[in-house]
Amino acid sequence: MSRALRALFALVLGVTVLLVSSPAQAVTVLRYDASRAAEFRGVVDQAAQIWNSSVTNVRLEPGTPAHFIVYADNGWPRAMPTSLGRGYVWMGRQATAQGHNALRIATHEIGHILGLPDRRTGRCTDLMSGASAGTSCTNPYPNAAEKAEVNGNFAGASPRVEFGQVYVNR
Repeated sequence: MSRALRALFALVLGVTVLLVSSPAQAVTVLRYDASRAAEFRGVVDQAAQIWNSSVTNVRLEPGTPAHFIVYADNGWPRAMPTSLGRGYVWMGRQATAQGHNALRIATHEIGHILGLPDRRTGRCTDLMSGASAGTSCTNPYPNAAEKAEVNGNFAGASPRVEFGQVYVNR
């Protein structure tokens, strides 16, 4: 084998080793339990799919043992993140009775579990503006900044949400 061919082979082999051994961004899989979400179970599953299609390094899957649990009750919707990706969500019927969109509520409350705080901007384009956007807002999708923040949270950034605090979005 000629010297040039050996050098080319070594170069290709070296690049291949680097590409194969380079660590890819790990995807964090979070399991959620919506078995206690009653009539909201379907929208919780839809909200999980919205997050799955919106972010790249966290994936939500139904299952147990769960990282977070979703309940239905008669109060106002709220979430209590206990650590990044862990906690509790309550799908309160009070908000849907007042005309707020259940899918937007579910996606918003899961946003707290993913490390996002409330931002009462009043803009429908901001998922974390929650109820401040009014009952006419049905947008369940996080905006680009919210997506980037969740991706950053699961890549090692410090989440802006306070763990152990109940987030009630009125």
